[in-house]
Amino acid sequence: MPDLIPNLPDVVAEISALFERYEQALIDKDVAVLDAAFWDSPHTIRYALHENGYGFSEIHAHRVARPPGPGIKEERLRLAILTLGRDIATVNLEFKVRGQDMVGRQSQTWARFPDLGWKVISAHVSTMEGPRLW
Repeated sequence: MPDLIPNLPDVVAEISALFERYEQALIDKDVAVLDAAFWDSPHTIRYALHENGYGFSEIHAHRVARPPGPGIKEERLRLAILTLGRDIATVNLEFKVRGQDMVGRQSQTWARFPDLGWKVISAHVSTMEGPRLW
């Protein structure tokens, strides 16, 4: 296992820029950018509110069917980026759901491939309503 130093500044900057580009592509419904962020593999998984993508082709099909617009994120509450060494990263976002008394959560696991660069290999979006249980 290579040296897994957490949060090297240049790696955090790379992942931050990729995440922001991905978020803007969601608003713009820029499927090409969204697809480019994910590993084109049957092993890639994305769980979301009303869809589950097992493999890149299912994820792509959901993206094409999704309506354009700002989506459900009204306000960011907390963004946490963790990089380990130069090739592994996680992004976790907690957000206020637009027009609802709900909190949303989004997570992405990124891996840097020698020939492809950074790609999301696993992602999840969920919501939670009501008071926290603990």
